[in-house]
Amino acid sequence: QVQLVESGGGLVQPGGSLRLSCAASGSIFSINAMGWFRQAPGKQRELVAVITNGGRTNYADSVKGRFTISRDNAKNTVYLQMNSLKPEDTAVYYCSAAVKVRGGTWAYDYWGQGTQVTVSS
Repeated sequence: QVQLVESGGGLVQPGGSLRLSCAASGSIFSINAMGWFRQAPGKQRELVAVITNGGRTNYADSVKGRFTISRDNAKNTVYLQMNSLKPEDTAVYYCSAAVKVRGGTWAYDYWGQGTQVTVSS
């Protein structure tokens, strides 16, 4: 079992920056990939960024060049640095962990509680 806790959300102005954190506990040895997802009201949940235990990263086209996912293995923590924020980035952001591949992609079976990010002037 894996437990995830997000933090760092808040209200920021367009063009501003914010860093989200996700602390993992439990069976962290089993985690092969961690991802950040977001969901805005009335919209589908979307994958924002992924980092594997080998350090490979991938980003949604909408955030490339603005967001950076990183990890601190000693702290069992994953971060999402968000720069040049836009109003359309407003959403609840969720941290998720995958321990296996299912259907050719990572199976994100563990989720944090979410943290609200609001970008508004």
